Amino acid sequence: MKKFQLFAIISAALIFALPSCMDDLNTVPLDDLEVTAAEIFEDPESYRQILAKLYAGLAISGQQGPAGMGDISGIDEGFSQYLRGMFYHQTLSTDEAVIGWDDQTIKDFVYQSWGPTDVFIAAMYYRIFYQISLANEYIRQTAENLLDDRGVDNALRNQIAVYRAEARFLRAYSYWHALDMFGDVPFVTDADPIGAFLPPQSERQQLFSYIETELLDILPAMNAPRTSEYGRVDRAAAWMLLAKLYMNAEVYIGQPRYTEALTYLNQIIGSGYSLEPEYQNLFNADNYMVDSEIIMRVPYHGIETQTYGGTTFLIKAAIGGDMEVADSGVDDGWGGLRATPNFVELFDEDDPRALFFTEGQSLEITNLSDFQSGYAVRKFTNLRRDGTPGTNLEFPDTDFPVFRLADAYLMYAEAVLRGGAGGDLSTALTYVNQIRQRAFGNETGNITTAGLTLDFILDERARELYWEGHRRTDLVRYNRFAGGAYIWSWKGESRDGLATNMRYNLFPLPDADITANPNLVQNPGY
Repeated sequence: MKKFQLFAIISAALIFALPSCMDDLNTVPLDDLEVTAAEIFEDPESYRQILAKLYAGLAISGQQGPAGMGDISGIDEGFSQYLRGMFYHQTLSTDEAVIGWDDQTIKDFVYQSWGPTDVFIAAMYYRIFYQISLANEYIRQTAENLLDDRGVDNALRNQIAVYRAEARFLRAYSYWHALDMFGDVPFVTDADPIGAFLPPQSERQQLFSYIETELLDILPAMNAPRTSEYGRVDRAAAWMLLAKLYMNAEVYIGQPRYTEALTYLNQIIGSGYSLEPEYQNLFNADNYMVDSEIIMRVPYHGIETQTYGGTTFLIKAAIGGDMEVADSGVDDGWGGLRATPNFVELFDEDDPRALFFTEGQSLEITNLSDFQSGYAVRKFTNLRRDGTPGTNLEFPDTDFPVFRLADAYLMYAEAVLRGGAGGDLSTALTYVNQIRQRAFGNETGNITTAGLTLDFILDERARELYWEGHRRTDLVRYNRFAGGAYIWSWKGESRDGLATNMRYNLFPLPDADITANPNLVQNPGY
């Protein structure tokens, strides 16, 4: 996998194409590059290379690795990386993790006490819209009339049609994060003008419909499942994103869409995927070899894709105390992330997925800033299956699994329990027990039909999918995130946990964007 570079046409376009003023958080234009679109696209390979930048925006944080020319300014570059920002919002705000650092407002995620001036929330928001802006410009530059003007032949056009569908998928993926985390957000597509333009605010219902329509429209142009080259998405990824959209439709638009979720989950499950036999292999330095279960991934290579976010963060921030860095295949630990006791207690003591480091660690967290207060987590490592480290001890080779089959199995079971048509309870039980048999190595972990409840599914999703960016969305869907229905340690800035305001089910739009764009209205309660 080659190191991704930001090409001049996209850099130049971003000076004008961003959805609203970013105040002190700005994309960095490469002003010294004066290259026109016509010159860039004289090389047919440019269409593929610029698409690579869209994918790279999920993996790294700027134009050179690991830091130095960041896409987003106004914050340390590592903090602004997409997956790291997603972890803060989707995991650190839940029972899955706490952090011991004192960087600015970082602990407000743990406490559920953030506000509209939070720099970490602004960085995630602008990262999302940076990705959307990149995709918009790529889609503009691959319009049929421009391909005609450039004399693009039919063979290349056929390839570009697939690239364009992938760019639209990546745009929909980021818009889904905007919908899920922020609710009503600015809305810009490739059809909007470049220049002095203040985008309107899209309501959740409108954005939901847009994402749904986009995904359905691109399906015919996407590669068939499991036929794309390593690191690129295919039709199954679009099916999975549709299923995610429908599973949370009651939150987004107040309407159940579990039947539609089952339609696309059935498509995924019937497409030749299977569970990876060894759970730990999904999170190791050679998880590029797992092509049976991972539906969408963010690829990493310790030499070619270096970042202080991504799996570098997931591995290193989880190492401290009495832990040996060699046991994770890296050169140092950052001493930050641990699990809450409430999360640890979701596991049976013999569940092999409970990848906790307990030596010298206390279960209870009496001091957030003390790394040994709370169990450490060793789910992600930079070790290969044979126990040897990846290509670089400083930056891991470990890919991040965005979507995988086990998630689809659990979504299927939940959709059936919630009344979706097109599913079957006994099939749902089979899928769940396959996951548990993979974990336990035999049938000792199997459950019965009586045990297959919505509460069980929520807990099993935590056990199977922790630190993969799903927990907040799951808890919101179950109405157990903000408020007092579920209390965990340090929620509400209390060791024992407290109820929080329901406004925290959504993150606020950054104050700087509200000030810059009079079309925007802040989320309720902020």
